[in-house]
Amino acid sequence: MSRKEAYETKTEQLLAPIAETFGVEIYDVEYVKEGSDWYLRAYIDKEAGVNIVDCENVSRALSQKLDETDFIEDAYILEVSSPGLGRTLKKEKHFAKSMGEEVELRTYRPIDKCKEFIGILKDYQNGDVTILVGEEEKTFSKADIALVRLTFDF
Repeated sequence: MSRKEAYETKTEQLLAPIAETFGVEIYDVEYVKEGSDWYLRAYIDKEAGVNIVDCENVSRALSQKLDETDFIEDAYILEVSSPGLGRTLKKEKHFAKSMGEEVELRTYRPIDKCKEFIGILKDYQNGDVTILVGEEEKTFSKADIALVRLTFDF
């Protein structure tokens, strides 16, 4: 397990009882470097959607737990937020919850001269994703997929 994965896993373990206390679910945790700064991001969600108070409560409690355990070697910026309307689908639970929804799928290299596809999420098996594009079902291999996220219209 990489250091990044270890930090994400440990943070998610610390976050679990906090999320339960505040009635939210953990959508994702990521530890990423952007420019010269490290970010520890916790994405939380709930049925009616999270608000600023939910994020603030979880952020304060998580920050305290992170300070107590002090397992992250680098200086980092903690962010707690909603995954947003155009949330990225990464985990099996994300795909299961989003079946039948419209998604945007991007590939690393062109497939049929295209790298971006929009369609209805039909299936997710072992990392492979099937979407309905118009009248045609297209299945994409996990190795070809750069990004899958929900679409949203205003």
